[in-house]
Amino acid sequence: MDIVSKIRARAKTNIKTIVLPEFEDERVRDAAKFIEKEGIARVVLLDSGKIDKKKQEEYANQYYELRKAKGISPQDAAKVLEDSLYYAAMMTRSGEADGFVAGASHTTPDVARAAMQCLGVNDRINIASSCFVMGVPDSKYGEEGAFIFADCGIVPDPNPRQLACIAISNAELAGKVLGIPPRVALLSYSTKGSAKGRVVNRVIEALEIAKQMQPGLLIDGELQVDAAIVPEVANIKYPGSLLKGRANVLIFPNLEAGNIGYKLVQRLAGARAIGPIIVGLNKPCSDLSRGCVVEDIIDCVAVTAIRAQ
Repeated sequence: MDIVSKIRARAKTNIKTIVLPEFEDERVRDAAKFIEKEGIARVVLLDSGKIDKKKQEEYANQYYELRKAKGISPQDAAKVLEDSLYYAAMMTRSGEADGFVAGASHTTPDVARAAMQCLGVNDRINIASSCFVMGVPDSKYGEEGAFIFADCGIVPDPNPRQLACIAISNAELAGKVLGIPPRVALLSYSTKGSAKGRVVNRVIEALEIAKQMQPGLLIDGELQVDAAIVPEVANIKYPGSLLKGRANVLIFPNLEAGNIGYKLVQRLAGARAIGPIIVGLNKPCSDLSRGCVVEDIIDCVAVTAIRAQ
């Protein structure tokens, strides 16, 4: 069974309610029909007729309380909650829904902002980041071709602690969504001292922080990507590697590398890229590329539903 089939099957084991706030997009409407028909999740497809004015006012009051320290007024809060994206996020916060998925007609910063402001950042992780579940066809690497790539969408230039927290939150997602033991590689252009530089030092420091924060996590770095995922190369470049060239969670040193990396694998290897999935928040949600197809929406909903189980 391929990674997409596994994710959809896992979502069906415990049906959750997921909000899709972009009713005006035909792709979203088509995805909602398929999701309901296949029993992947219960879908709330927000259109003007689904916006409860009483709830909207209630959510606006809650949003005002969340944001008043930032200088927002009650009138501002009411205006914000006219946006279905924020209505969906507040539905999720309140427990009226288990998660939300958006981005077909909103930018990643728009979705991330609504998610962080309404759902809140997890106190333990203390940073929101994003990842892609990658399914590489006919691949012996990773977990039979399955990987988590992070961060590919939110944090431009993470410091060592942020990098460590990104590693931990995405390792947890690998276990929850894919049901696999996470093997985490902190990637670099250096493998264990083969090169020097500021970015290399940051990755080395991130490794130590991650090990202190979560001692049982199987994580190593700094590693070049071939030493991280190819056992034969790992044996040559770093025979003592804990990962032995079998990493399935790849943590990129910055957003530029992560974004380029996932798109190269998606386009050149024909990989499925499910996401961006936003992690590090108190409730689950997923972003979408504005160039997404119906299948991308379905799979992001499935991932979000699993995370809510």
